[in-house]
Amino acid sequence: MNLSNLQPAEGSTHNQNKRVGRGEGSGKGGTSARGHKGAKSRSGYSRKIGFEGGQMPLQRRVPKFGFKNINRVEYQGINLDTLQALVDNNVVTDTVDFATIVSSRLATKNEVVKILGRGELKAKLKVSAHKFTASAKAAIEAAGGEAVEL
Repeated sequence: MNLSNLQPAEGSTHNQNKRVGRGEGSGKGGTSARGHKGAKSRSGYSRKIGFEGGQMPLQRRVPKFGFKNINRVEYQGINLDTLQALVDNNVVTDTVDFATIVSSRLATKNEVVKILGRGELKAKLKVSAHKFTASAKAAIEAAGGEAVEL
């Protein structure tokens, strides 16, 4: 071993890139391999998402249509057959209120609940919810129960 064949240990160095902007003699001086002029040659350049070189971007070319009603109320629907399943599993006996619905994980405490008319209800239940469909209300009352709107 002598000074002419010294080299770092295997795996200790990993930067194989040529340093740019360190004078003309390095071969990467002047424009520092960025070419001449244009946005990409400037410092601080970062391409905006969706930028297409000044061409009208896709998200602005495509026509927009429709609208979102900001006042729309989104209901969490619970069907009659689900209520009957609660009765069959001995979770409820005579009343189904909002606290029961939340505790049985049919809705969260922040949701607005609507009782829907799918399935049939055999048990006599006093059901409390924010809304009822006409068929659900009729089925609950036909079974001898009561539909209470919150």
